[in-house]
Amino acid sequence: MYVAVKGGETAINNAHRLLADRRRGDRDVPVLELDQIDQQLSLAVDRVMSEGALYDRELGALAVKQARGDLIEAIFLMRAYRTTLPRFGYSNPIDTSKMQIQRRISATFKDLPGGQILGPTFDYTHRLLDPDLATDGEVPKGEQQEIADSARTMPRVSDLIADEDLMEPDSELPCEGEEMDEPGDLTREPLEYPMGRDLRLQALSRGDEGFLLALGYSTQRGYARNHPFAGEIRIGEVDVEMEIPELGFSVSVGRIQISECQMVNQFIGSLKIPPRFTRGYGLVFGQSERKAMSMALCDRALRAEELGEDIIAPAQDEEFVISHSDNVQSTGFVEHLKLPHYVDFQAELKQVRQMQAEYFQRNGEGVEAVEPAFDGEAAQ
Repeated sequence: MYVAVKGGETAINNAHRLLADRRRGDRDVPVLELDQIDQQLSLAVDRVMSEGALYDRELGALAVKQARGDLIEAIFLMRAYRTTLPRFGYSNPIDTSKMQIQRRISATFKDLPGGQILGPTFDYTHRLLDPDLATDGEVPKGEQQEIADSARTMPRVSDLIADEDLMEPDSELPCEGEEMDEPGDLTREPLEYPMGRDLRLQALSRGDEGFLLALGYSTQRGYARNHPFAGEIRIGEVDVEMEIPELGFSVSVGRIQISECQMVNQFIGSLKIPPRFTRGYGLVFGQSERKAMSMALCDRALRAEELGEDIIAPAQDEEFVISHSDNVQSTGFVEHLKLPHYVDFQAELKQVRQMQAEYFQRNGEGVEAVEPAFDGEAAQ
């Protein structure tokens, strides 16, 4: 805060009032309701929930509204609110094979058990501005797309390939009676390098979409051995269950929408491992398939050491990727430059003046002492 400036508290209060006024905008324009943001700007809400690590559509819409559409600021608000919530326990791993499918595509097989489901996507639009949306925004109400019944299963493409032993085995859940290793939790313990894949996936899921997109793109352009096939992209709803000790069985505590991506990558094998495909995995809240795909590309690149590959590109460097992917941390460090650094700069300014004087003296150029045109200290 700019408390070092005279009258700083009053200035800050006025800045808050001005921010609230600009957020509201023209009073002749109807105020945005949260359900409007949730329903009509749903992809923005999805991103805020995913990178804010909190699944709550109403809070996501509120954060978007409060941040005036600045999604990174909205994500920051969600993260901050998340820290105030009590923790009741951990849910069971979700089973995406039982997902109620809203969209499911594969670039590896044309005919899939269950079929390809295009769902709501921009993939086939012409990217032309629609002037009709500038009026009332209403479109003819079409028939609601049927969502697959929860009992209907669609096998994963990766499982179909794995049945022929052409895909590395996925991490399997423990059998009945066996205990599952508890995954790490980066929200409760500081990160340490090197880290396990469980923590890496958590960090990537919360990471900035734009940063991961750029890194994923770099891997496809030769800055890592990573030009995969999109094995499957799924968007749909899954049940979240928790084990209740008093009951002795799991109960559903809600349902969430997720995007899941499995990338299929080549792997030449080794003396101990036969040649077969490897996986890159991405899973995020809401409909965020670009983020899920970027996450899967980065996940596979970060497995370089595990798979015995040379680390030759930024996307393969675990510390580089994880340390810079979090947009809340990145924003904080960049924007801290706006805070007062008067003392530091005056010291630098004095040093540069002294070094310049010594430079001219060494080169035999006489320089008269000149009074600074502007003295920051005197101006404060």
